[in-house]
Amino acid sequence: MAKTERLIPAKESVYLDGPKPRMNEFAFARDIFMQFIKGFRTLHFVGPCITVFGSARFKEDHPYYAQAREIGKRIAGLGFTTMTGGGPGTMEAANRGAFENEGASVGCNVKLPREQYPNPYMHKWITFDYFFIRKVLLIKYSYAFIILPGGFGTMDEFFETLTLIQTKSITDFPIVLFGKEYYQPLIDFIDSMIAKGTASPEDKKLVLLTDSVDDAMQHIETYISKNFTVKPRKRLWWLFEKR
Repeated sequence: MAKTERLIPAKESVYLDGPKPRMNEFAFARDIFMQFIKGFRTLHFVGPCITVFGSARFKEDHPYYAQAREIGKRIAGLGFTTMTGGGPGTMEAANRGAFENEGASVGCNVKLPREQYPNPYMHKWITFDYFFIRKVLLIKYSYAFIILPGGFGTMDEFFETLTLIQTKSITDFPIVLFGKEYYQPLIDFIDSMIAKGTASPEDKKLVLLTDSVDDAMQHIETYISKNFTVKPRKRLWWLFEKR
């Protein structure tokens, strides 16, 4: 009988080592807590926001960049703050549209090895180490969400927001998928999920698919006019909250 050779695996990643020492876990939890606190302090007074998600890869000459810029301008016209992931591409364009039209513009950036750097069209931004903290902050301060064409990160943000609304973990804020040609295959897939019983027909109604900036903003404005009330936030001197 031939001898069976035992394959020696390459050096495994430290992530396969299992739980870390308790002090490491405590330091990790402390780091998460401090980043959340920094995010809350940075964004507490930015005003009611509308978050725009989208790809970091579209350049200034791309039609989606121009549309995102117009969306930022229109958000400013509603008196809302434009919030994005703080990076280039359609995020930059939305921030730019608000920034250039006297609207508030903010971002929640994240440390990445490529593509992600703070764009120059924000009045205020914060950079996080972890995606999950960033996503919490992108959702926490917003009353509507516009999802322009994007890749894995944009899909992650879209489906997490949709899941939170679908499960009533947050209020049923309006979600706009912008770009019919780009997103129609996704809508077709959602239809197939409904046909197979893994999603409800009611879930699809949570999303507006459109190519029109006018339709997108009208959809959001209709919701805001019926549901939005301003709740002033008092600055506390003992927390060093300055104007």
